[in-house]
Amino acid sequence: MKTPPIFTSKTIDFFSSLTEMELSLPYVEKGISAGFPSPADDFIDATIDLNKEFIKNPSATFYGRVKGNSMKNAGIDNGDLLIIDKSLEPKDGKIAVCYIDGEFTVKRIKLDKDCIWLIPENDLYKPIKVTADNDFIVWGMVVHVIKSF
Repeated sequence: MKTPPIFTSKTIDFFSSLTEMELSLPYVEKGISAGFPSPADDFIDATIDLNKEFIKNPSATFYGRVKGNSMKNAGIDNGDLLIIDKSLEPKDGKIAVCYIDGEFTVKRIKLDKDCIWLIPENDLYKPIKVTADNDFIVWGMVVHVIKSF
């Protein structure tokens, strides 16, 4: 059964993180060769819990499914799933989910002395200058991207 979003906008759908149960999956501990093939193990006995691996602050962590391609040069594509941590402080050069003038957006943050810039990673989009006139918050920091192929 597919989990419904807790909030949807034209740029991102938000989902809560459910970390109460363990999510243990088989794990190839020795790594997987991206060059020449290596002999496969007869069995995999290690597991990994994706909740423990990717979610450091469960009560402040949310998922967001990306709609659009303004961040494609940063490797964030339409349909990708973001892991967003609301407890982290915004840092210059990091990617964040921001709320500006009634809309959510995913952009790289550029902190200047007098303003904040929201920088897209696609030449088809222009940077957004955030001033005191904008209704603006950094909603959360992107900590991981789960790709869809």
